[in-house]
Amino acid sequence: MKKISILCMLILHGFSFAQLKSPFAESNVILEVTPSKTDPRITEADTPHFVVYDPTVKQGKLLLFMPGTNGIALKGPKDLFATAVDQGYYLINLSYINTPAIARICKGETLEGNSDCASDFRTNRIYGTNDFPHTDDQSYDAIINRFTKLLVYLAENDKKGNWGTYLENGSPKWDQIAVAGQSQGGGMAAFIAKRHRVARVIDFSGGWDYSAKNKIAKWYFNESITPADRWYGTYHVEEGAAKTIIETYKAMNIPQNHVYAFNLPYPEGKRPHSNGIRNLAYKDLWIEMLGKGN
Repeated sequence: MKKISILCMLILHGFSFAQLKSPFAESNVILEVTPSKTDPRITEADTPHFVVYDPTVKQGKLLLFMPGTNGIALKGPKDLFATAVDQGYYLINLSYINTPAIARICKGETLEGNSDCASDFRTNRIYGTNDFPHTDDQSYDAIINRFTKLLVYLAENDKKGNWGTYLENGSPKWDQIAVAGQSQGGGMAAFIAKRHRVARVIDFSGGWDYSAKNKIAKWYFNESITPADRWYGTYHVEEGAAKTIIETYKAMNIPQNHVYAFNLPYPEGKRPHSNGIRNLAYKDLWIEMLGKGN
């Protein structure tokens, strides 16, 4: 376990320029795409996806990032994203339904009645393939549908981006895709990596799911299709769920030298929980976890 010591503007139909103070290079293409533009059935969580890539370098793998609870894709950690693009990745910060949190639903009598509540919740939110009575998510709201429809839309509307590289028979080509996320999104990344052989997975302070009181969810122990050496996990030593997060990383067999215990100070009024994706002082560690995208 590692301890840390201390536009190119492009406007296309359906796109709007992302207004931001840019840590991105001038050569980068930055796009906003509302989910409803990719699938008109989508009405919930219809704030734009955030998309960045550099067309001046050899095309690399795609990094799919998923925000945590209440996260807005356009407000994601831009320094982390710029680092990923500099490493050769295409980057998508996905807009999806991320409320309510799993911890708000899978507790008390609900958890007592279904020890697989967290797994069922994540299956529904990611794949939309099961009947989960505790949320209003529709099948087309699922992460995989939103992601796939976005890739198809980009392939059709941003020809220079060559987005078809990340599709195979109309579905995500997972071996060309790395998955990452923070908090609930980190858990989603891990859940996907269990079921698909992805290029890499980075779980930033991923969710802490339970199967019973004081027992982490059983899905953490499921066999992973993604090899162990592609897994990375982080947490901040001062966040309240640190002990549980460590336990989940052990259950998922993340190599000890791929677990990063962040311990730098965090801004007053902010939480340590999200510091790992926001603090530019961790850039060298981000690079270690990301590796080369191209």
